[in-house]
Parts: sequence; C-alpha cells; structure tokens
Amino acid sequence: MRRIEKKFRELKKAHKKAFIAFITAGYPDFATTKALVRELEKRGTDIIELGVPFSDPLADGPVIQMASAAALKKGANLNKILELVRKVRKDVKIPLCLMSYYNPIFRFGEEKFLQAAQRAGVDGLIIPDLPPEEGKNLLSRARENNIDIILFVSPTTTRPRIKYISRLAGGFIYYVSLTGVTGMRNSLPVDLVRNLKTIKQITKKPVCVGFGISSRKHLRQVYRFSDGAIVGSAIVKKVSENLGKKNLAKKVGDFVGNLLK
Repeated sequence: MRRIEKKFRELKKAHKKAFIAFITAGYPDFATTKALVRELEKRGTDIIELGVPFSDPLADGPVIQMASAAALKKGANLNKILELVRKVRKDVKIPLCLMSYYNPIFRFGEEKFLQAAQRAGVDGLIIPDLPPEEGKNLLSRARENNIDIILFVSPTTTRPRIKYISRLAGGFIYYVSLTGVTGMRNSLPVDLVRNLKTIKQITKKPVCVGFGISSRKHLRQVYRFSDGAIVGSAIVKKVSENLGKKNLAKKVGDFVGNLLK
C-alpha cells in the first residue's frame, strides 16, 4: 500500500482529518528545508508538499512567488530537490509530495524524472498546469513507479469532469477553494460547503482543500466537510518572517502546532 493511501486509512480509522503543509524547497536554503520537513512531521503534519521553484507560476500568489524566486537565485532545481527527499526519507515517515509545474519535469524527461522520484522516495506529484488529458502518459507511468498523481477540482468544475478526474486521480483530490491564486484570506468562499458536498457525493477518494486556508478557524470549517486541509502561504510567510534566526524551524513548528490545537 502506498504511503498516501495508508495515511488516509490511518486518519479515517482514528476519526481524524489530514493536515497537509506546503513549503518551498530550497527556501531559504536546503539545510533549512530539511530542518523544516523534520519539524513539520514532529508537530503533527500528515503530508508535506515540497514546492518546486519555477520562474513562471500560474497558481502561486505573491508569498510563494517570492520564496520560489529566492530559491531559484540560490540554484534550486529538481536534482537538488530529489536529493533532499532522498536524505530526509531516511528518517521521515510521512508522505512527501512534489508540487511542480510541468516545464521542469519536461526538461528533466518524464521517464527519467519518475524513476528518480521513485528512488528518492517521492509519494505524490501535483502539477497545476498539466490537464489530465495532456498528461495521460505521465499518469500511466507514474502509477507504474508507485507515485500518485494528485489532480485538481475547482469551483467551476462540472459534475461530469469531477467523475473523470476522480477516476484518474491518485492519493487524494485537491480541491481549489477559490478561483484565484494561493494566498492567505480572511474568510473562505461562501460556496465552499456546497461544492464539497457535491464532490463527496461523486467520489470515494479523499478530498483535501487548499488555497486561502491560514487559521484554526479555517481548518475547523474545512474539516467538517472534507478529508483534509492544505496550508501553504501562511507557512511560507512564517518562514520569511524568521529568516536569519537560528530557531527558524522551531518558530514555524510553533505556528503549525498552534494551528493544530
């Protein structure tokens, strides 16, 4: 059984919901990223998304764009990120996913990348700019390499398309809570509950909500109608607020710990 599936089964058995944390790989540096991955696991994170920095993002808001630009300036790339995963996989047990735009994977070579990701210990891939129709080969080859491709559903996704995505998705379905980019919001969309109920009627796969979630209140709201929540910009912002401090990882861990109280 793959790690992501196992994690959701464990959570369901314990009547818990998934907390998924996003951090930008290589921001502010790879040593700190390693420390953050270990700290996040210790604080109760169930799955970690490692963002692959890219120069022309479609879905990222200003906080994650800033972190990606800084990581790129320091030479972050897929080879270094896969090496990071390989090193932390030795002692980190929770699922690790890469959130990458398609261009870095295309440049790396799909087959070569999937084999390298599998060897490193990557459990899932999230590729915001690759529609499943155009990624059939990648989806098929990923399954052969025991890697889940996590697909998106948005507020504008039709019921037939939700069914289509559900058939293809691995790991969990990523519900984008709003029609916009990542970033912290004061409140969640008014149609969130209605849309989640619709999706849950259609699919048996876990559904996790991302975009705009940044507080305990948001988590409580999302957990009522989904299988998990994804927090990204709020965590990356906390990293940026503690740059240069020796206890950066602990400060970020404290923030996540407070979210999960």
